[in-house]
Amino acid sequence: MFRKINWDAFGIAASLACAIHCAILPLVLTSLPLFGVEIIDNVSFEYGMIALAFLVGAYSLYHGWKKHHHSVIPLIIFSVGILLLVAKQIWHNLQLVFLIPAVVFIVYAHLLNYKSCRKHNHAHKDDCNH
Repeated sequence: MFRKINWDAFGIAASLACAIHCAILPLVLTSLPLFGVEIIDNVSFEYGMIALAFLVGAYSLYHGWKKHHHSVIPLIIFSVGILLLVAKQIWHNLQLVFLIPAVVFIVYAHLLNYKSCRKHNHAHKDDCNH
């Protein structure tokens, strides 16, 4: 009756939603300040989106690492993507230079995790305690 959540798919969707937000929102919703809504270049909102992407991605990749494939490569690739998102906020004038590779790294990490989970299904190592 209950459905399992595919955290990799959710992470990919969150990453793509973040990319769409960063690329299209400034073009489409430039009239929001007229209504008192300051979402464009809102530092709190941006860091909140990065935190959401980090939480969803970290949980998904940790689950895949712990229960299935025991490979840290998706975690490393994901970490590079998150660091690029933070760099985008620090060096705001280079936003697209950091954004595009960040999304590519994060989506690739989730795809690699997904494929590794399906390939190994439930591989065990000596240090596996489940």
